Amino acid sequence: MTVPQVWFVTGASSGFGRAMVEYVLEKGDIAIATLRKPQALDDLKAKYPASRLLILGLDVTRPSDITNAFVKARETFGRIDVVFNNAGYALVGEVEGTPEETARTLFDVVFWGADRISREAVKFFREVNKPGVGGRLLNNSSVVGLNAYPGIGYYSAAKFALEGISQALADELDPAWNIKISLIEPGTFITPGGSQNLVTVPAHAAYSNPELKANYTRAILGGGAVIGGDPNKAVARFYELAHSPQPPLRFTIGKDAIGIVREQVKRVVADLDQYESWSEGLEFSARE
Repeated sequence: MTVPQVWFVTGASSGFGRAMVEYVLEKGDIAIATLRKPQALDDLKAKYPASRLLILGLDVTRPSDITNAFVKARETFGRIDVVFNNAGYALVGEVEGTPEETARTLFDVVFWGADRISREAVKFFREVNKPGVGGRLLNNSSVVGLNAYPGIGYYSAAKFALEGISQALADELDPAWNIKISLIEPGTFITPGGSQNLVTVPAHAAYSNPELKANYTRAILGGGAVIGGDPNKAVARFYELAHSPQPPLRFTIGKDAIGIVREQVKRVVADLDQYESWSEGLEFSARE
């Protein structure tokens, strides 16, 4: 008989987080669903027993909430097998037009919040789970964490930062701990409640030209994307990823995302090739 896995999910109120919790429960596993407003999952609470679903209030900008949630997970189930690090929201606005405080608030959730969860997850996998059992940490990034988009510059920057810290952390881990980290980089997916996770600042007056790329982004996101992937099918792939014995560091998902990443790689390689010769003759030898 297979032992059910214990999944710890942040941002479980809607989008990928909600879909992931539902999928985990349908697969017969155990879900610890964390979110700022627990009442949003009252329907699931009525459907599943406490032995299968634990709902906890958690604001990722509050370190004490994170610590308390992991303590409660330990007290209730004794272990965590997978952490789906998903809480966040998007910010639409030109770089010049976005108030610094607004950008800092975004970073506190999308970067620092995810970083806090990452560190707590690694510590739990190493020190609470049985030695060598480890765990899987899935950090939900975005394709814009590899290719920044105009009009969502600060959101892109926060995801770039998440990519960097996740790669560094993954390379720091002792292989003996058996802790695997993967960055999930989705393209466009149509998720219920997506508009609730979007903050838009007024357009900067200097960027009124409708042909500018930032205005195209505003139009698409402001009107709500009508073409995109199915999040319920995507989380099934995330679930498979968590069961892979050797998961990739980066997992780009969605045909649009794959195309965007390939174009970014081409641009980087083209720049390298064009200016590689400029590095010739720069070497020096230290004096004796």
